[in-house]
Amino acid sequence: MSFTRRNALKLTAGAVAAPAVLRASDALASSGTVKIFAWQDYIQPNIAEKFEAETGITLDLTTFGSNDEAESTVRANGGKGFDVVFPSITNVSNYYDDSGEHFFQPIPEDVNADAVIPAFLRDSASLGGVQNGNQVVLPFDWGTEGITLNRAALPISDADLSYGDMFADGTEGKSAFRQKSALIGVGLYLDAIGEVQSNRMYDVYKSEEDARRIFGKVVEFMVANKDHFGAFWNNGTEATAAFKDAGCIIGQTWDTTGLLLNRENPDFVYRAPKEGIITWLDSFGMLRGAENTEQAIAFMNFMLTPEVGGMFANNTGYNSAVTGAADFASEEFRAQFNEVYTPEVLGNMWWWQSDTPFYAPVVNEMVEIITNA
Repeated sequence: MSFTRRNALKLTAGAVAAPAVLRASDALASSGTVKIFAWQDYIQPNIAEKFEAETGITLDLTTFGSNDEAESTVRANGGKGFDVVFPSITNVSNYYDDSGEHFFQPIPEDVNADAVIPAFLRDSASLGGVQNGNQVVLPFDWGTEGITLNRAALPISDADLSYGDMFADGTEGKSAFRQKSALIGVGLYLDAIGEVQSNRMYDVYKSEEDARRIFGKVVEFMVANKDHFGAFWNNGTEATAAFKDAGCIIGQTWDTTGLLLNRENPDFVYRAPKEGIITWLDSFGMLRGAENTEQAIAFMNFMLTPEVGGMFANNTGYNSAVTGAADFASEEFRAQFNEVYTPEVLGNMWWWQSDTPFYAPVVNEMVEIITNA
């Protein structure tokens, strides 16, 4: 799946654990330049200035606005010209040159991979982080999609909350949906209750036949219960309006929506459904053609420290994949993060997978049916 940067602020961070530290070998990289190719909002001045002050290394930053732009630039340059690149992890499998060699090199031993939240590092292998048997990128940041609800109107406990609650009695005309994401959320619910066999919706990536079979049943269920549709949304503004203007009391939303609504009205909460919270993941790694390898290692270890993870989170609003980054976020953030992202939730995430050629066309067909229902 390709991702664009969210318009709205996102909450950020990781669980508390032993801090990551710069390795002794980083002292070797006390001068020179490191060339970084990152999303437009990732490396902001406070991070760049701190890195240069602490290491003596000049940070040469180039930014991109989409995964397609990043891939095409790396490919056009033959994998040279940059040291560290930040792709979405679901796009890493596209970074092969014409001879079948991957543009990213295996993560060097001196990079502190142990700084990453363990569940993220574990799950990254199947999402694209491992290529040709080697870990070539590390998880860097992430965001989720779960359930926002008005708990004053729907007193559902965290343990009992389900995507199926969007179709519960009392939610007629009051449930909010992003259609293409609801296909997954509702599918996870139908899988959990034994109505649709889908391997927790991962089989929709297996073949077009499986995608049509599974999504077809999900759409059939949603259309049969269309009286619960209160609003459709496609961006953060529309999602917020679904609750504030259209009167929705529950919906499948990005983390931002529920957490920002909660700041205005504590009746609104954002929580993980018991079937699993839907999660996207961005990553970073060193190109095979990197010219400044010692400086690149120093940069990666710097970005993997909890303090910088917290700075990144506060700068961008995205969740850091660094263990302990939450300690360096705001007090308000820490309270909301700890309420939502318990160890159980972090261990039960549903990850967006790499798109297959048939996936997007099938999803677009299904979204049209739901929209026109």
